[in-house]
Amino acid sequence: MASTVATALSSTHLSLPKQTLTLPLLHKPRPFSSLPSHHSSSPSPSLLSTAPFPSPSPLHSRKWKLSAATEEVLEPVEAQLPEPVEAQIAASSEAAKGEDVFAVVMIGSRQYIVFPGRYIYTQRLKGANVNDKIILSKVLLVGTRTKAYIGQPVVTNAAVHAVVEEQGLDKKVIIFKYKKKKNYRRTIGHRQPNTRIRITGITGYQDFPAETMPETVPA
Repeated sequence: MASTVATALSSTHLSLPKQTLTLPLLHKPRPFSSLPSHHSSSPSPSLLSTAPFPSPSPLHSRKWKLSAATEEVLEPVEAQLPEPVEAQIAASSEAAKGEDVFAVVMIGSRQYIVFPGRYIYTQRLKGANVNDKIILSKVLLVGTRTKAYIGQPVVTNAAVHAVVEEQGLDKKVIIFKYKKKKNYRRTIGHRQPNTRIRITGITGYQDFPAETMPETVPA
């Protein structure tokens, strides 16, 4: 039975009808000459006639402009130099009647060279308050441009007038103590009290015998 069916299938030929399948074209082919201009080597005139790019926005904002506009323009101010020492001495030497004068005065155990109009720092003057007027009577020497009054040991009747301006302290001094192999170290700070006085005048030396200074001959 099976061999009969196989023989029948081999002897018969199946014939199927031939059908043609056609698909619609999405794009109609165009010739090479009708291609758009952007495929060609020469640039299109429409691209050359485009508008230029807009300029970039400034980096600073409007807020910065407003703050910059309200800023005041500061003009440079020249630094005022202090008057020379000679001018200060000349302006404050009314007691010497226009004659330049200086003195060597002893305050405590120290000697100071003083000029009218200048200030000096001395050791603390006990009992002296600010704006107090004081008189220094231990004047060892008085000198002018032409004369010298040398005391023996002081210039008789000479006096230096001054005004107390400030009661302060000197700069700090560090005291360090150390002992080796004993683990001993001590650090101490000290500020010495001082007084600043302003010299107002030198008087009373005119009656003391003076020594005339030799005239200086210019070289």
